[in-house]
Amino acid sequence: MKRFIAVAGNIGVGKSTLVRLLSQRLGWKAFFEPVAENPYLADFYKDMRQWAFHSQIFFLIQRLRAHRQLSLYPSSVLQDRTVYEDAEVFARNLYLQGFIQQRDYDTYNELYQVLCESLPAPDLLIYLRAPVQVLYERILQRGREYERRISPDYLRQLNTLYEEWIASFSLCPVLTISTSDLNYVSEPQHFETILGKIHEKLSGKETVVFNGFDQD
Repeated sequence: MKRFIAVAGNIGVGKSTLVRLLSQRLGWKAFFEPVAENPYLADFYKDMRQWAFHSQIFFLIQRLRAHRQLSLYPSSVLQDRTVYEDAEVFARNLYLQGFIQQRDYDTYNELYQVLCESLPAPDLLIYLRAPVQVLYERILQRGREYERRISPDYLRQLNTLYEEWIASFSLCPVLTISTSDLNYVSEPQHFETILGKIHEKLSGKETVVFNGFDQD
C-alpha cells in the first residue's frame, strides 16, 4: 500500500535528518524542500514590505508543485516540510509583522485554500517540536551561511504560530514528537522508538504525542 508521510516543524528541529533516516530504513522516496532559487529573495531582503507577497507566492507555487509531484509518485513517499507550513506559519508571520498587507494576504490565502482542495492529504503528519534555545543551538552548530540572520525572537514567533497551526490541523492524523532530548542519529533506540510510534499511528492507534520516552 502506498503511503505519504509529511514531516513538519520549525527551523532546526530535525526534519531533514528524520526524513533521511526514515527513507533509508523504509526504502521510501524522500522529497526534500524545493531548491529553486527565489527570484524575489534579494529584493525581499532589501524591502520586505514591497516584496514579501511576491516572494511568498513564489514559495507557495514551488511547494504546491512538489506536493503534486509526490502525490503522483508510484510508491510510498516522505516529505520534508509541507505547503501547509509555508502558508499558515511563514506567510502568516510576515502578515502579522506588517510585511504583507491585508488585501494581499487575503488573496494569498484564497489561492492557497483553493489549490489545497485539489491536493491529497498525507496519511500521517509528523510534527517535530523543540524549545527555542534547542533550535537556536542546533542552527548555530550546523553553521549554514544563509541562517546567520535568524534570531531567537524569530524562532519564538514561528514556534508560537506552529503550535497554533498544529492545534487546528485536521486533514490527517498527527504524531507530535518532542525532539529536545532525542538523538535519532547516534542513539538507535531513539530512532526505533519513533519508528514504532509511526507504525502505530499508521495502523490507526490513537497515541498522538511522544515526549522523549514518556508517552501521554
